[in-house]
Amino acid sequence: MYLTGFADEAGSSINIQIKATLELGWNNIESRNIDGKNITDISDEEFDVVYGKLADAGVKVNCFGSTICNWGKHIDKLEDDTSLEEVGRAIPRMKKLGTKLVRIMSYAVLPDRSPDDQMFDERVKRVSEVCKMFTDEGILPVHENCMNYGGMGWTYTLELVEKIPDLKLVFDTGNPVFTDDRTKPQPYPKQSAWEFYKNVKQHIAYVHIKDGVWNAEENKCAFTFAGEGDGDVKRIVKDLLDNGYDGGISMEPHLAVVFHDDSVESEEHIRYENYISYGRKFMELIENKL
Repeated sequence: MYLTGFADEAGSSINIQIKATLELGWNNIESRNIDGKNITDISDEEFDVVYGKLADAGVKVNCFGSTICNWGKHIDKLEDDTSLEEVGRAIPRMKKLGTKLVRIMSYAVLPDRSPDDQMFDERVKRVSEVCKMFTDEGILPVHENCMNYGGMGWTYTLELVEKIPDLKLVFDTGNPVFTDDRTKPQPYPKQSAWEFYKNVKQHIAYVHIKDGVWNAEENKCAFTFAGEGDGDVKRIVKDLLDNGYDGGISMEPHLAVVFHDDSVESEEHIRYENYISYGRKFMELIENKL
């Protein structure tokens, strides 16, 4: 087992991201945004600079936190979808970095349709194409239970992995806390992280650590340190480790910066200190066997 994290939550620049990673004693970053742009979207010149700084510091990118097929893309508007172009840019960069994992999703939920009327076959077709492009190059695509088709509930995730054999999962402990459970009747309750996890765990290749408490009155999630919310973090991580899990565990604190909400801002030093504190507190949980 190794620890990593979305270091863009510590700071925007690659210099700050490397600094935070080394301060935590880690040597991996799950790379998402660099100076406000996804690592698949920065220019070739910018990527070369990032590559050089990572190499000089001895820090690796274990996973690309891409936006491929994510919640900002729509299966009913594929003419606007840039996912295949993003795959084309990601592959050579991942090969140069030696990165073997890429986070993908299964397109946004169509809000005006029922859970069983979500253009499932079209999603399978496009996600299968994406997966084949990656697996042909020795890269493993992992699907996140976020704001997408597979994130509607564990049954929807299983539908995807059953139809797309090359697809594995990155399980996020915190996303169920604030996501409607569409496996149940309306009005949809929020999901149970443990229920989701136990039903998909045989397909998990990677883990994101996030935690929080849902505030129904304010209709929002208050993010917490790992183990202090309703994401069943301790129970899930203990079960993983007790059963021999040997993959990556990636921190995604969301304490100071929430990437789905452009109105949330914080000072650079607050972001940095929150990220460091989050990583250290999680390491303490591991040391204390959760």
